[in-house]
Amino acid sequence: MTALLIKLFVKNHTDIKSADVRARYGNLGSGVGIAANILLSLFKIVIGLISGILSLTADGFNNLADVGSSVVTLIGFKLANKPADRDHPFGHGRMEYISAFIVSFLILLVGVELLKNSVNALIDGADSPVFSGTAIIVLVASILVKLWLFFFNRRIGKIIDSSALIATAKDSLNDCVATVAILVAAIVTNFVVLPFNLDAVMAICVALFILWSGFCSAKDTLDEILGGPPAPQLISDINDTILSFDEFYGIHDLIVHNYGPGRQFASVHVEVPSDADIVACHEKIDICEKLVCEKLGVNLVIHMDPIDTNDETVATAREKMVNILKEIDEKLTLHDFRMTPAANTRTNLIFDVVIPAHLKLSESELNDIICQKAHEANKTYVCVITFDRDFTGQ
Repeated sequence: MTALLIKLFVKNHTDIKSADVRARYGNLGSGVGIAANILLSLFKIVIGLISGILSLTADGFNNLADVGSSVVTLIGFKLANKPADRDHPFGHGRMEYISAFIVSFLILLVGVELLKNSVNALIDGADSPVFSGTAIIVLVASILVKLWLFFFNRRIGKIIDSSALIATAKDSLNDCVATVAILVAAIVTNFVVLPFNLDAVMAICVALFILWSGFCSAKDTLDEILGGPPAPQLISDINDTILSFDEFYGIHDLIVHNYGPGRQFASVHVEVPSDADIVACHEKIDICEKLVCEKLGVNLVIHMDPIDTNDETVATAREKMVNILKEIDEKLTLHDFRMTPAANTRTNLIFDVVIPAHLKLSESELNDIICQKAHEANKTYVCVITFDRDFTGQ
């Protein structure tokens, strides 16, 4: 069913890097969600109000909120697809993250309202309502529809790597779980007389589940808006692509800026032999930048860092310092290593050290430890260290 809908409504559906194709996927997901949730909310609210079933009515309003979520997602995709302009040279792709955050906020609002009504019903001591056969049929149909919507939105969300559609898929699964809880309460209530309002208790459980889901979804989306680290797989792919060139010995200072799906920009320093032909090396860098853009959709800028690959004394000193850093912390790395010996009494080791995010030592403390260990390894070593921060989150 999902594959058929994609073929019918998404032209050139395999070209997922295209902003127009992404927008069509977003329109499809939102349109299907709007149609399904309007029907479900109408049936649940009408039957819930007629029969006085609190949880069914609340579930209907929950579906009505999903209609609003789908509309917000639809608007988000349309705004995100706007081309870059003078005020927004990197495009409007982050609007997709903002729409996902609004969806999460709507989920939280529904959870709060449902929790308030359910607690009031339990405190008031209202009797559990009797579920009619029609109400149970509507609940079963809602579970099946919501389960399908979960798989549908998750699939197209993964196809285009859309946080908005994945958030919508999670919301559909939450609705499915909530409706299952209500169905269980309905069956138990119809066959067992309980001293409390099971309908209200189940509604409270559903509300708490919705609130937790909304919080998690909001947190994930807020990380995207604030600027979270790039995906580990993307870091690995960039590293592997660059180091596939024999002329490149290593990379460091990788920074990735995310302006929305398909709108990523990055810069990186690449170590090259100091005696390499600059013109030939520059040509290789151009080829590498284009390759990363074609394979990964990342606009990459490479800075050349020349290193001495022929001097064994420099190589030995560098290896000693690498081992010293590993003794302190496995994640510590160095780059831009240079050595300037002064007579026989002093050897300046000039290099940069990348500090991982988890390391609690201050720069001055780390500097003292490294210098001390270097002096123990060789009495002539004097370290001149520049500290860098890791922007990849690793």
